[in-house]
Amino acid sequence: MPNQSRPATLKSMATALGVHVSTVSRVLNGDPAGVERAASAEVVARIRALAKELDYRPNTQASNLKLRKSQEICVLMPRLTDLVMATIYDSIDSAAEEAGYLTFVSNTDDLQPRQLARAEHALRRSVAGLIVGDSHVGENQPLLDLLTRKHIPYVLVSRQIAGHLAAASDDELGGWLAAEHLYRLGCREVAILAGERHASTGADRTRGFIRYYREQGVTLRPEWILNGPFDSHTGHRQGEYLLGLDPRPQAFFAVNDFLAIGLMGAARDKGLQPGKDIAVVGFNDIPLANELIVPLTSVRLQMAQMGRHAVELLLKRIKGEAAESIILAPQLQVRASSSLLRENPSAGPTG
Repeated sequence: MPNQSRPATLKSMATALGVHVSTVSRVLNGDPAGVERAASAEVVARIRALAKELDYRPNTQASNLKLRKSQEICVLMPRLTDLVMATIYDSIDSAAEEAGYLTFVSNTDDLQPRQLARAEHALRRSVAGLIVGDSHVGENQPLLDLLTRKHIPYVLVSRQIAGHLAAASDDELGGWLAAEHLYRLGCREVAILAGERHASTGADRTRGFIRYYREQGVTLRPEWILNGPFDSHTGHRQGEYLLGLDPRPQAFFAVNDFLAIGLMGAARDKGLQPGKDIAVVGFNDIPLANELIVPLTSVRLQMAQMGRHAVELLLKRIKGEAAESIILAPQLQVRASSSLLRENPSAGPTG
């Protein structure tokens, strides 16, 4: 019998049972579907009984290095303080667990060097694949180039890059819907809080919004399209600037709700009421949007479904199956931050 003062090992159990160590390894650490090929039913039962008696714990890290695979999925997120990212990750984790996988998340602060460093650490753990929520648009894609070169399965979530498998929302359509709503209210002088330049989410939402107005023959002022971080502090700062202009914009489209909430705070400080003095539309439709003193009109995303679809696509890639990106349709939720303004039936064609 193995020495009880030391943790049980494959070798110690094989010696005690009088079988080869490889037999014990295949029974305890191998593919469950192949156990019947590892040994007879009687030997398998003896091995499992001894492992249970000794409270044997497999060395999963060593096993992963040997097999070059694991049941772990690494999820790269720009920051989990972002409620949208946290919601998406929560659904990723649940869907992965249902499929027999564990996830771990790495915050990259939306910086490419940190993104690459976190991914390389994950690869040293021989993860089964990665879900990337912090991709950057542009020609330079060091992380995706690395994963492709090493044949590591990966899927983008939330953000999109052409030619890469993704579970995301039709962000350009979402921007178009926001623009259609404001145009029908009669708003022609509109500012955009456009978020980070490197994020496809902000860029696509801005593109869809501008496209709708252009289709109506209206050119938005480029100096009223402001880039910056996706947070309420930036929304407040940009709102102070835009609301201090003479003339000021009639309406504001923010590419996420936190930018919109910050803007509404700046409006409050200037004695302006969204829905009465100005119109404000956000994006994502986080739960807080409907609980504000002036509820926020916002474009709703299917965040939980997005996370589940990311896992679905990654598992297909892990299995070597064909997969296509899943792009979900957003919906506009009209509330008081814009709906108190009267619809203008003479605003012209809606495209």
